[in-house]
Amino acid sequence: MLRTLEEPADGQWNHVLFDRLSALDIAAFVVDGVDLSPGAAIPSDGDIRIDRALAGFLFTCGPEHIRHPEPIEGGADGARYPLHGSLAGTAVSHTQMASDGAECTATIEVALADGGQARIERRWRIDAGRHEVVLEDRVVNVGTSAFPPMMMYHVNIAGRLLGPDTRILSASLAGGESAWRFGNGESAHFCLPAAIGSDGWSDVTLVGLAGLGGRNLQVRFRIDTLPFLQMWRCQRGEADVISIEPVSHRIAKRPELAAAGELIPLPPGEARSYAIAFSVA
Repeated sequence: MLRTLEEPADGQWNHVLFDRLSALDIAAFVVDGVDLSPGAAIPSDGDIRIDRALAGFLFTCGPEHIRHPEPIEGGADGARYPLHGSLAGTAVSHTQMASDGAECTATIEVALADGGQARIERRWRIDAGRHEVVLEDRVVNVGTSAFPPMMMYHVNIAGRLLGPDTRILSASLAGGESAWRFGNGESAHFCLPAAIGSDGWSDVTLVGLAGLGGRNLQVRFRIDTLPFLQMWRCQRGEADVISIEPVSHRIAKRPELAAAGELIPLPPGEARSYAIAFSVA
């Protein structure tokens, strides 16, 4: 569990609860006693790994595939990448928490669907200066052949916390803002090139969370390896969730991405780094 470095005036710690059975993703993010994660209010695609991950506040999609299953290039007939890649549901092989609760590191060994092997070197920390939680990932190819890393970070927020006046603010959006209930129907999504800030990061903010007393949730991410902002919402049946999803690749099938030169191989022994941060103010 990470917790804020300074105790708030009301004596309540804000804290992050990790899921050690699922890649040290975040099972719960509690602010002033309120958990922002959607819990059971999610749709199911029939994959137990993803049902567990989606119920939490943050889960990681990758490192060799993102989004829905597609055929494995050169694989056996019928072989497909799993829903959201191979990382979700993978237990950590090593983890260490700092004594002050402000940093946690982990190593996750991932068997890739195409037979390769990757290691995720993960570091969670509290940035006291910016009052935010930061995740830094280093994806290392520890296999014997190259593969093109693909990563997506799903930040899942319970729809019950949003109100009619909640807005999405980001320079990535046309006009800089949007209603949180974007698109048509019970479910909708979009994926746009992320606007770069002066620090090389992009950001998006959910403004006016009614269930948090009108506070805001900001998500920032490194744009060099996460150049797209994807968002998704679902208000269908018992499901009520909205997700902010920094992602490495636009929405397209793998053959199209490959033909456009967007599946960049990572040779054995080399690494690629990603970073995302979030805060409530």
